[in-house]
Amino acid sequence: MSTLSRNPRLAGILAMAGSVLLILSGLLSWSYEAILGDISVRFWPVTLQVYAIVMGVLALLLALVAAGPLHRWAEHIDAARGLRTIGVTAALFAAVALVAITHETGGLINANEGVWIALVGGLLVTAGGYLRPETKVLDPAEVALPAWLEIVVITLLVGVGLYTAQYALKQADPWVLVLLVGMLIGVTLTATRSNITSWIGGVTMRHHRVFMLATFVVVLAFPFTQGGSEANLNIAGNVLIFAATALGLNIVVGLAGLLDLGYIAFLGAGAYVGATMSYSAFATIGWKPPFLVVMLIGGIVSSILGLIIGSPTLRVSGDYLAIVTLAFGEIFRLAMFNLDGQSGPMITRGSNGINAIPDLNFFGFNFGQTHNILGIDIPRAGNYYFVLIALIVFVIVVFSHLNNSRIGRGWVAIREDERAAEAMGVNVFGLKILAFAGGASLAGMAGTVKAHMDQAVSPDSYIFLESAFLLAAVVLGGMGTVGGVLVGAAILKFLPEKLRFLDDYRLLMFGLVLVIMMRVRPEGLIASKRRQLEFHDDDEELAETVVIDELEAAK
Repeated sequence: MSTLSRNPRLAGILAMAGSVLLILSGLLSWSYEAILGDISVRFWPVTLQVYAIVMGVLALLLALVAAGPLHRWAEHIDAARGLRTIGVTAALFAAVALVAITHETGGLINANEGVWIALVGGLLVTAGGYLRPETKVLDPAEVALPAWLEIVVITLLVGVGLYTAQYALKQADPWVLVLLVGMLIGVTLTATRSNITSWIGGVTMRHHRVFMLATFVVVLAFPFTQGGSEANLNIAGNVLIFAATALGLNIVVGLAGLLDLGYIAFLGAGAYVGATMSYSAFATIGWKPPFLVVMLIGGIVSSILGLIIGSPTLRVSGDYLAIVTLAFGEIFRLAMFNLDGQSGPMITRGSNGINAIPDLNFFGFNFGQTHNILGIDIPRAGNYYFVLIALIVFVIVVFSHLNNSRIGRGWVAIREDERAAEAMGVNVFGLKILAFAGGASLAGMAGTVKAHMDQAVSPDSYIFLESAFLLAAVVLGGMGTVGGVLVGAAILKFLPEKLRFLDDYRLLMFGLVLVIMMRVRPEGLIASKRRQLEFHDDDEELAETVVIDELEAAK
């Protein structure tokens, strides 16, 4: 262990004091006026005060690991990096809270003692993290607690996830929502950088069936927590469509390392297949097969487009491949404009698009109607939510099996070093084509559902900016992972929907977040083990070993 600090005792004191101040700040008044859920009340924490307490509790746990009764975990938990991350998060949180209070009340003088104490607490925790001795820690994944306790941990985690999701959707105040998301990102980064997520990963692997069952129950229970809100469930549905498409892109970019800037075209192709074969009065194809057949056709059509664009272009790579795929995305959009019966065959109705797409109907179950299940009304968007959950489960199963197969190993080997992979006997061109076609088919299937959920398809919905957001979701969440992409997709689709008043600044904020992530966490919020090694210099030898193993497995 290499010690980089000279005062670990002071580090522990500062971290402990800062975390206590953060918890205390949540019990005090933050504003003179009753704003943001009434943060003026003392000893009755709401919104921002609760968020400060959450960060304080996490900082306190790390401080106890650094210098306290939990010190036996110090060889597995990187308390120094964790304290720095949560400390910076808390300090920035308090600073933004001051801006919010000033904006809402008309003056900084209306900020009460609680927010100032939170700011001091965050700075103290940050200082403690930087004074804490840095050590190499062991992987905590193998550290096992009693089985019943680990199952309780899994139950609490998925329960907190459900509560957080429904709580975030119900927040109407933009400041509260922004600070909530900032706190959640900071807590996630803290758990990742301190190695806590590695331990959680080990727990879920040891109780894989329990984790899958608990997650499945929570996901199915989500619509029942929204009180029949069509708006909230519509946002959740759009997030799921975006996530399913991003997972398909994750095969191309995250596993195979092929930069695709026109991926939204495959989603559009599936949507047009669903629209043209629907019972809409404007549908241009007379054949009306069952929807499951339409989904399959949408996936096949998109995969064929993937083969068409991939076959002549995958001989190039890097920037050249990005330019070609960007051009393909624009060609698709313009082609949809021209298939209007004048410039080309009547298929898409050009700029008019295909409208009035009727809702799905499975065996008499009309997705356009509100249904009462267990005494709770499930609106139209809730009905589609369940279909999208089934689609997401299918996509995750496909991605996971491909990732862990010989094909997935081959993709990773190509991503890391294409020449070395080819020299080891990996069929580089064939695997690239398979990545394009496979990822495109998943996006196409998601597109068929999107057409019925939106009840309209138009070429203007499939612009380059949408491809950029899909790519950003993969990069932000963590390339090559399932959980990371789901988190990235949720953030990038959920926030714009809830923060429409910031529409003029959306791209500015979007770029700022990506710049910060590239500087602070280039491997993404939830990184794969391989990418974690790639971005840490002290693990170069181990990273080279992993690459060699991947090449051997892909041969």
